[in-house]
Amino acid sequence: MSRLPIAAGNWKMNKTAEEASEFTEALLGLSPNTSDIEVILCPPFVSLYPLSQKLAHTGVKLAAQNCHWETKGAFTGEVSVPMLLAVHCQYVICGHSERRHIFGETSEDIGKKVKAAIHFGLNPILCVGETLEEREAGQTEAIVFDHLSHGIANLTKEEALSLVVAYEPVWAIGTGKAATPQDAHQVIYYVRQQLTKKFGEKTAEQIRILYGGSVTPENVFDFMKDPDIDGSLVGGASLDPTKFNKIILESLRASQ
Repeated sequence: MSRLPIAAGNWKMNKTAEEASEFTEALLGLSPNTSDIEVILCPPFVSLYPLSQKLAHTGVKLAAQNCHWETKGAFTGEVSVPMLLAVHCQYVICGHSERRHIFGETSEDIGKKVKAAIHFGLNPILCVGETLEEREAGQTEAIVFDHLSHGIANLTKEEALSLVVAYEPVWAIGTGKAATPQDAHQVIYYVRQQLTKKFGEKTAEQIRILYGGSVTPENVFDFMKDPDIDGSLVGGASLDPTKFNKIILESLRASQ
């Protein structure tokens, strides 16, 4: 089955609103292809609305980096899914390793975020992945299973069609040490097997699975050649419009 590839740029806590606007103008000036690949920008919350204005009618999608599962209330510092929809987000990252390891989010918390996102019509990008210690201890599949199973626990087959999964080995994020395409293939194949067990083959084959972790213009082609890898969740390289556009182009070249 042909799945539309994704190139998603997670800016993390980088760029002011002004810098985000400058980046977006520069990227759009490079005329990125948005018909054969889904291009997604994930800026900090404060830049979501101004970027939504610049991205209108361009084909480039907008994602938030996090959300809360409640719609409103006494949750200081949190942002709800309806708030994200109001600034024209189409996607939201759920369960990034930095949220898990720095801010103590549990797999149960992340499952509630995934469910809330889909309930209101936002597409979640569910992140899964192991640390170096877990990998060396032979626990990769167990950790990925924990992250994935809690993330999708309360989804129906129909809801699962809105899901994107991103495999991000924690030891490769921001370290310059990417997993090999073979490493990524093994885990992503395992993820699709688990999705098949939960939702059936027809549904699982429609869910896109990304690789993330020190993705660059130089290595993305080798990942995207794998028919099981449907795109990339890019960190540092997505902060430069020229590099990110090269990732888009290389992803398209590999997918043809």
